[in-house]
Amino acid sequence: MQICGQMSFISHSELSKFSIQLFSAMGASKDDSKIASDVLISADLRGIDSHGVSRLISYVKLWESGRINMSPNIRIVRENKSTFTIDGDSGLGLIVAPRAMEIAIDRAKKFGSGWGAIKNSNHFGIAGYHAMKALPYDMIGMAMTNATPLIPPTNSKQAMLGTNPISYAFPTKNERPLVIDLATSSVARGKIEIARREGRKIPKGWMIDKQGNISQNVNELKEGGMLTPLGSMEELGSHKGYALGCLVDILSGVLSGGNFGKWVPPFVSFLPLLPNLPGKGLGHFVGAMEVDGFRSVEEFKTNMDIWINSFKSAKRVDENKPIYVPGEIEFNIEEKRLKTGIPLNDKVLKDLYKIGRKFAIEL
Repeated sequence: MQICGQMSFISHSELSKFSIQLFSAMGASKDDSKIASDVLISADLRGIDSHGVSRLISYVKLWESGRINMSPNIRIVRENKSTFTIDGDSGLGLIVAPRAMEIAIDRAKKFGSGWGAIKNSNHFGIAGYHAMKALPYDMIGMAMTNATPLIPPTNSKQAMLGTNPISYAFPTKNERPLVIDLATSSVARGKIEIARREGRKIPKGWMIDKQGNISQNVNELKEGGMLTPLGSMEELGSHKGYALGCLVDILSGVLSGGNFGKWVPPFVSFLPLLPNLPGKGLGHFVGAMEVDGFRSVEEFKTNMDIWINSFKSAKRVDENKPIYVPGEIEFNIEEKRLKTGIPLNDKVLKDLYKIGRKFAIEL
């Protein structure tokens, strides 16, 4: 471990080892612990710190409250050729979603595409990890999930949608894959938490108070505040982010038989579930499509390279500011962090030491 200012840099291998031991201590199998750790560490490596090992303490608390089953019986409960529905048996989403994606890829090998709706799951980490699992097979991958309701519809002051992320991953020839991975809210909840831990002010438009007024109070969520849909305010197109959040919620929750809207289980152990739940647990939706079903793989991947380079060479407003394509910044960060380690602030590090002591695991 290297300490620099308020940040400590820890190798991804050390954090992976710690995570695997922690999941195993909670009852997960060796294989499942490895899968769950891979999902978490991939977030940290790609610079999505809000969804990495900083979430471990939340998973522990959910497990302690009986909301997560660490040895689930993940099973298909409905299927028809390329489509299927999975019951995750209250399992860790970090385990359930990769299993579902593997089934989707197998269906795509046989039918050209595979589509899976998942119910009765929990938080599944970064959507990009699951979508990218299709890339080695020359497939286009897709993944999305509903989440803790923190976002009101445009012109409302009641939280009905989560950050509801969506991701697509496209294979390429010589360039790095193009990976779209975004929340349908103006900001991910984890970034609010990071700003709070670091004592930073949040930008205007990220949050509103419980009355629906724009707020820059980093603690607003604790006081009944909410995040805003992608687009932030109505005059800036918040109805578009609201619509995208609805798309994710319907495919992940309504289609799968999971919970949806205001009934989606919160990702905190201290908030109770609402009564009269319409479904089971959290919902995801994953898919894989064979490129070969649309055009030759070689032609597609060659044109993807052309597409990427054409966008990167577009005329710039400022010649000192590069143009990035989706996923490029994350790949750059990953290359750096594989060498320098993953930066963790003091609060996250203290949380890891705390749960390490609880389970007698050394970091």
